[in-house]
Amino acid sequence: MNSEEISVGGDEDDLASTRGKLWRSLARLSLGVFVVVVLAIYLHIGKTLIVVGALIAMIMVHELGHFVVAKVSGMKVTEYFLGFGPKLFSFRRGETEYGVKAIPAGGYVKIVGMSNIEELSPEDEVRSYRNSTFPRRLAVSVAGSFMHFVMAYLLLVALFLFVGVPSSNRIEISALSVAKGGVMTPAMQSGLKAGDVVYGINGKSLASPNQFVTVIQGSPNKQVSLDIYRNGTSIVVPVTPTTESKLNVASTSPSSAGVIGVHLVVPNESLPLLSSLGKPFSAIGSYSSQTISALMSHFSISGITNYVHALSHPATTTSGAGASARFESPVGIVRLASQAANVGIGAVVPLLFSINVFVGIFNLIPLLPLDGGHVVIAAYERVRSRKGKKYHADMMKMIPVTYAVLMVIVLLGVTALYLDITHPLANPFG
Repeated sequence: MNSEEISVGGDEDDLASTRGKLWRSLARLSLGVFVVVVLAIYLHIGKTLIVVGALIAMIMVHELGHFVVAKVSGMKVTEYFLGFGPKLFSFRRGETEYGVKAIPAGGYVKIVGMSNIEELSPEDEVRSYRNSTFPRRLAVSVAGSFMHFVMAYLLLVALFLFVGVPSSNRIEISALSVAKGGVMTPAMQSGLKAGDVVYGINGKSLASPNQFVTVIQGSPNKQVSLDIYRNGTSIVVPVTPTTESKLNVASTSPSSAGVIGVHLVVPNESLPLLSSLGKPFSAIGSYSSQTISALMSHFSISGITNYVHALSHPATTTSGAGASARFESPVGIVRLASQAANVGIGAVVPLLFSINVFVGIFNLIPLLPLDGGHVVIAAYERVRSRKGKKYHADMMKMIPVTYAVLMVIVLLGVTALYLDITHPLANPFG
């Protein structure tokens, strides 16, 4: 696809030509998207494509935060693009060009006058980022990360309301075990069925899923009464556990422990509306704290040592404690997305939540070219400004630091890509 810049202006012929180019460019982009979707369906990776699309949407919502706050603050925004490299499609509305570029590895918003290096015309200088007030510059800088926390919050609200969380006081019988030699299991003898939900045992409410297992294992040859929901009806089912040796079924329990011959799952339960709206705040706070601790650990002396060891001995980092020393490349993230998509929405939403929180915090690291670096520069310039005279930091002095940070990010990206291709992480979703 050839890149074409679409602009509006001139006489009717120019306008007609512009519209023609716009529609041709849009048609090519639509065809490309259609081909990708068809290939995804043919290769049975449609779910993965949807999750990847969600990741791309998250990127653009991040940039949308910068875009909207800059526009509201009166700054001049000249570009709002998905991707990098050659332009595939673009159009102009007012002073801003919107479009898509060939490499969908991110997105960007171009605001005029982000540093004192950029030369501007007098009319653009008035509306530049560097000429704006400190509160507005601060708002623009943190808006991208703020949007990630907004998305994380909305994802958790949706999860709690529509998907639910693992129940703390119920357990579901997903299937009955089949004993060898035609032996009837206690579950079969008692009439238990797949889909039965146990909410009580021996006349007491179930305190936790583990309590069910503990009571069954501790009651060989002793009758146990189970309070069960079946098709909306509450019933009591007596069952007498036997031992694994007598039942002759595959089990991880000790041979003397009680078993009844069932497979169990913990069902999800939706939370009430008020809980769904309030609970995400504590979850975001807790996960943010964990993320900050993890980042500090990764960039500590021991964290760097562990990462070097991971690169030297990658086979030891595919699961367990070794995996915690690794970063994820786009390849690894897409693989995670595919694995989560195959499990279901209950795995996809927490994955998207964790990515949003991580990216939101990572972008606030106080180093250029990250958003946190712009926050620090804005604060420094505010402190140095005196008597209405604005101080502008010399960004030329910051270029070595910026390049150093970029080199670290590129190095981490390349090494993470190497590990993700040669020694992919074990599937965390089972």
